[in-house]
Amino acid sequence: MWNDAIPSYSTFDPRSYTSDNDQDALNSEIFAISQLKINPSTNAPYEYFATNPLIPKYSFIDDGTETASLNGTNGDFGFEPAYIADEDLRVKYVYAGSPADLAGIKRGYQITAINGSANLSYSDNDDLKFVLNAVYYSATIKMTLLKPDGSSISVSLSTASYTVNPVITYKVFNEGSGHKIGYMVFNSFTALANAQSQLNTAFDYFITNGINELIVDLRYNGGGAGETAEYLDDLIVPAAKSNTLMYTQYFNSNLQADKDPLLSKKYSLKPGQFLPVNNQTNFVKKLSLNISRVFFIVTNETASSSELTINNLLPELNVFLIGSTTYGKPVGEIPIPINKYYLYSPQLYVENSANKGDYYSGMTPGTATYPGKLAADDITKEFGDSTEMLLSYALNYVKSGSFALKLPQGLSKEKTFSVEQSRAVSLALNKHKFKPMIFRKK
Repeated sequence: MWNDAIPSYSTFDPRSYTSDNDQDALNSEIFAISQLKINPSTNAPYEYFATNPLIPKYSFIDDGTETASLNGTNGDFGFEPAYIADEDLRVKYVYAGSPADLAGIKRGYQITAINGSANLSYSDNDDLKFVLNAVYYSATIKMTLLKPDGSSISVSLSTASYTVNPVITYKVFNEGSGHKIGYMVFNSFTALANAQSQLNTAFDYFITNGINELIVDLRYNGGGAGETAEYLDDLIVPAAKSNTLMYTQYFNSNLQADKDPLLSKKYSLKPGQFLPVNNQTNFVKKLSLNISRVFFIVTNETASSSELTINNLLPELNVFLIGSTTYGKPVGEIPIPINKYYLYSPQLYVENSANKGDYYSGMTPGTATYPGKLAADDITKEFGDSTEMLLSYALNYVKSGSFALKLPQGLSKEKTFSVEQSRAVSLALNKHKFKPMIFRKK
């Protein structure tokens, strides 16, 4: 995307980046390239990642693992952890059919011991490394977990491959006075071939039950396939907007001028293929849901294709965001195969029909651009529990027209993280996860 900042070979030698293995060497080279282009709005590189300045915010080299996950196949324990306080580690979600699900683990369970150790503090660097290694870089794990009812379970898990259902749950709330609200947790923009039937099932249920309000929970959705984001937008957008502009992809000046030596070695390209006029996508209404507003639940993990989904709808109907500032990634990738690896780096920039797309610093709920409510995540409750904090704000607004809410009693303020603390903790815990907005060559 930012080719104009790359120096000549005489001042930038890619072969000077070495490591014990090819992938690490390539990633170190990508990091150096990624930090060259400066965002004038921040005076920092577009790819500066404040939580971990030693890795790019967007670019990386994949050995095929992430590419496989986009197709809906994971090979892990099937759960994600999150801290809600320094020594309070929770399960934030579980995928159906995964090892964690088969062991009976649920969202909100507190992890009290891992591999026999109860030292799981976030503020202790050694403890945090131990947790990260056990959860993300091990083939087996033993855990003791505390349930909301006070009982404990002990489980032993091994990583396994399973097919991801990106729709973790969906339901309808009948709040009276004509308020019928559809709620869906959409957790990953897997390839459309994997996600479409799951989305259709949820939206068919909403339509059958006559909903007139919609809440889409994207709080942990780090992105994925752009085609799936387009499909979700087509399900949500009012029917009157069908066949109008959804968004435009913008490529760099070299690509628009058909100067594409690397891509042309990998793909069969046509003259003018990268011009904006040839990279516009229109809405094509799917199914029959017709609503005038939508609520999105978001956090700092809401990224890329999730933000694309939201941005595309902003000019088309009333959009409210509830949660914390999103990741900030208005750029996308076309994965480029290089030997046995794939290069993921920003190659395009997106703008909606109102020519808006500059959200590199994320989308902040409760601002003029993104109306809604700024609030911390609530990991103590299961998805779809009407007393869960972020969902409660949305339900309350539908009923009363206000986000004012009497907060439920919970942990004391001395023990829980603030919105900004939660953001920092979550980014640190999830820095290994990539935030894709993947487009296949058209």
